[in-house]
Amino acid sequence: MSQKYELTTNIKIRFGTKLFQIRALVSFGSVSEGELGGWIEKESNLSHEGDAWVSGDAVVYGNAWVSGDARVYGNARVYGNARVSGDADLVWISKVGSENGTLTAMRSKEGGIQVSRGCFEGSLDQFATAVEGSHGDGQIGEEYRLLIQFIRLRMSQDKAQGDK
Repeated sequence: MSQKYELTTNIKIRFGTKLFQIRALVSFGSVSEGELGGWIEKESNLSHEGDAWVSGDAVVYGNAWVSGDARVYGNARVYGNARVSGDADLVWISKVGSENGTLTAMRSKEGGIQVSRGCFEGSLDQFATAVEGSHGDGQIGEEYRLLIQFIRLRMSQDKAQGDK
């Protein structure tokens, strides 16, 4: 298998993890040869097959894996045992909550949905419980409840489409 990207010497530490910026060695999909991408911990985080790519300030680390034609971009964070393949296993929403931050939801290797928002990392059910405890019936709580409903609907459709 030929390599489509390399780890550069550009390094940063995020979330206590040493991350390397990637550079495309060949053109593929919408990525041009020589283009700098996002940040990964190790080569096993991003497949050399297909058009999968990490760009912008997005990070992938831990045992997470991006493959197929998936694109991870913006300020998305894919971590732990998450797997992102195709273009349907990741939901990224910006300007969320009282801090106008980023909410990322991804399917784990085990099939569950993991959520990252600010300092919160856990399952979608755990996130729903945390929202109720922190925001109750206020506007922010209602926004989060709508987003949780959207994520459940979107991720269940994605799973159903993948099972066909």
